[in-house]
Amino acid sequence: MSRPMKDSGIAWVNKIPSDWDIHPLYYYFAERNRPNRRGKENNLLSLSYGKIIKKDINTCEGLLPASYNSYNIIDPLDIVLRLTDLQNDKRSLRTGLSHERGIITSAYVTLKPSKRVCPAFFHYLLHAYDVEKVLYNMGNGVRQSLNYAELSKLPLLEPSLQEQQRIAGYLDKKCAEVERLSQNIQKQIEALEQYKRAVITETVTKGLNPSAPMKDSGIPWISSIPQHWIVDKFKYHFIRRELRNRGDATVLSLYRELGVIPKASRDDNHNVTSEDTSKYKYVQKGNFVVNKMKAWQGSVAVSNYDGIVSPAYYVYRFKDSALNKSYFHYLIRSCYKNEFMRLSGGIRVGQWDLPAEALENTLLLIPPKQEQQAIAEYLDKKCARIDGIIQAKQQQLEELEQYKKAIIFEYVTGKKQVPEV
Repeated sequence: MSRPMKDSGIAWVNKIPSDWDIHPLYYYFAERNRPNRRGKENNLLSLSYGKIIKKDINTCEGLLPASYNSYNIIDPLDIVLRLTDLQNDKRSLRTGLSHERGIITSAYVTLKPSKRVCPAFFHYLLHAYDVEKVLYNMGNGVRQSLNYAELSKLPLLEPSLQEQQRIAGYLDKKCAEVERLSQNIQKQIEALEQYKRAVITETVTKGLNPSAPMKDSGIPWISSIPQHWIVDKFKYHFIRRELRNRGDATVLSLYRELGVIPKASRDDNHNVTSEDTSKYKYVQKGNFVVNKMKAWQGSVAVSNYDGIVSPAYYVYRFKDSALNKSYFHYLIRSCYKNEFMRLSGGIRVGQWDLPAEALENTLLLIPPKQEQQAIAEYLDKKCARIDGIIQAKQQQLEELEQYKKAIIFEYVTGKKQVPEV
């Protein structure tokens, strides 16, 4: 039987149960502001896509603070919100519920209950606000962030404490079920991607004829190859280009999973375009592009576009017709990562530079041209089939995520009621 409803006065919420209350956030929560003086706490926590996770305080990777003394000490059932960079990031989740005592950056706003409430319910409620981009819209305009004083005026919905607990318990159970299904599907995707990589590596190093006579490649990390294949240096088949930006060209970027594509087609803010692109390098469709700092991660590709790329990239054109571009694209992206890591060097992981000379002296496998074409066509079809299966599973993940968002919204706004046991 449906229960009486009333208008919430909040446009995106619409109606709520008539016995629910609405008060500003400060009615329920105060700000947790407890600096980690003298570094007495060392359980380092971080907010990662809607979850509070543990981090190794002794790590040497990434951007590290001078000390953790200014970090905020938080308790179990505190709610953490990342309210910075609101305009530039519309995708990642900004709320998390702490399940342990620890320290977290003071750049986040942390809420502690100031009255008897179920923090897990309000975590789900704020999650729904986040998904509906309420927090993002509060930061529209010049401001790129929110502080507690601004957030404290946000109206929150309040069922009875007993109903808060029932809703939180029910959502814990349903969300755990969704996450188990999602993890299983994600493992299937990872297995398919691993299989795809293995198929590519096997094909570009062994060919399509399993009974072909083999010989030692002379390359320690490749072992044997078909006897009639040639091994030759990269520099004999490529010329490095240094043409600069010639005007208002499309800015391209190299993404490991996608290759070289227009940067504007990606909704992210990880690769920042300089205001001055005069030193950017000109790329023609069919040129080979290398991110010299991340070649060891697979950031190498034959471009499908004309445009310009960062000065931190190498750009090469094919010198002759000895290499089929599609075959070479599969070859260089499949089994050269470890070699590029060996040849690279730098001050920290993630920013190693691959010297041009080292790249240009790298040995390549060159089958006869007709065989390269056959390999490329085989891999195009094989990879398309695998990618189709992966895409279907990714669609399943998206549907599960949408289902999870929907049930959270429906229960924290009272559209659906958890049955009393």
